[in-house]
Amino acid sequence: MTPRDASEQEPNRNRWSDLDRPPLNASALRRGLVREGALWSRVDVVQRTGSTNSDLVARALAGEVREGAVLVAEEQTAGRGRLDRQWSAPARSGLFFSVLLTPREVPLDRWGWLPLLTGVAVAAGLSRAAGVDTALKWPNDVLVTVRGAERKAGGILAEGAGEAGVVVGVGINVSLRADELPVPTAGSLALAGAVSTDRDPLLRGMLRALEEWYGRWRAAGGDAGACGLQETYAAGCATLGRTVRAELPGDRALVGEAVAVDGDGRLVLATSAGVQEPVGAGDIVHLRPAV
Repeated sequence: MTPRDASEQEPNRNRWSDLDRPPLNASALRRGLVREGALWSRVDVVQRTGSTNSDLVARALAGEVREGAVLVAEEQTAGRGRLDRQWSAPARSGLFFSVLLTPREVPLDRWGWLPLLTGVAVAAGLSRAAGVDTALKWPNDVLVTVRGAERKAGGILAEGAGEAGVVVGVGINVSLRADELPVPTAGSLALAGAVSTDRDPLLRGMLRALEEWYGRWRAAGGDAGACGLQETYAAGCATLGRTVRAELPGDRALVGEAVAVDGDGRLVLATSAGVQEPVGAGDIVHLRPAV
């Protein structure tokens, strides 16, 4: 079933009826992003859904969409982060979208770079369109600075879609106010002093940056070092240089200084035992600021 645009689902609502949080313009987004030779094959905007990732995975598995499909929701009621954490926010206060990627020419063991690649693209797109500095917490959090404190403004989640490829979801708090924050450690672009919270150019900026980085990575056969992705990610990673605790599967924890992101996208910790141990999966807690 083809999803209807948010504007079609609310026929009596004028685009500018909420000046603080106007709806996205699906037609304009399509004109700007879907073109001959581009990665993006379609852009659908829905008013409300549980999870754009779940919806797009289902459509990919059913053969309803192809690589480059973008699904955006004005509101998510059951958005998910890593470790099944819930993600929700007021309608139109953020950008909640998922994309389908099918990098068949890249070896499967390099697909783990996709969420990190998306983080680099999100940071680049927001820097250009919102004029706000962002940092990346390994492996998939987007951080901003609010009143001198580091706050999480977004996250990234990649999920397999069988032979159809990988669905990568992004959630960014855009105009969320202080009294709307779900937890004290959260933030938003608005609270970080963004020069613009117009979601249309913000979304276009992130998707164009993602298309650029994905193309470079794919052309390099997924070699993150060769295409500059590994170096760029490390340069923007707030986790490096810090003492962190990695909470690992099996109720195991590892404490050490985050010293590198290796060629497989793993975080390398230098431990007190004098060894360097790569971490490929786990929850990272920053224990002290970077020096």
